[in-house]
Amino acid sequence: MTDLLTAASMSASGMKAQAMRLRHLSENIANADTPGYHRKVATFRQAVDGGSVALGPVRLDQAELQKIYDPGHPLADDTGHYDGSNVDLVIEIADAREAQRSYEANLKLFDQARQMTQSLFDLIRR
Repeated sequence: MTDLLTAASMSASGMKAQAMRLRHLSENIANADTPGYHRKVATFRQAVDGGSVALGPVRLDQAELQKIYDPGHPLADDTGHYDGSNVDLVIEIADAREAQRSYEANLKLFDQARQMTQSLFDLIRR
């Protein structure tokens, strides 16, 4: 019985971590056109209990910002360039799909553990 509860708990922690990852990815997509924006990169870590996963510290990607030429922009320097963001929409969408699929896999595992627990209770009642 405890193994089923542990499986449900681990899959729930995976869903929570992937949901937070999707939140950061959506923030990156929303700020793709914000000058000077560094994309957020979510990392995962093993939780204290040893079996579940949690979102680790979110760090800012230190990749070079895109230089955009627009002499009329208020942030443009003497050469007519300003710093854009380092968000690549293709990467963000691919990461979002990966997070979504991982969330769905954890959801299926959670549902399987729930169904097995329910079947166990049904057998005990008989």
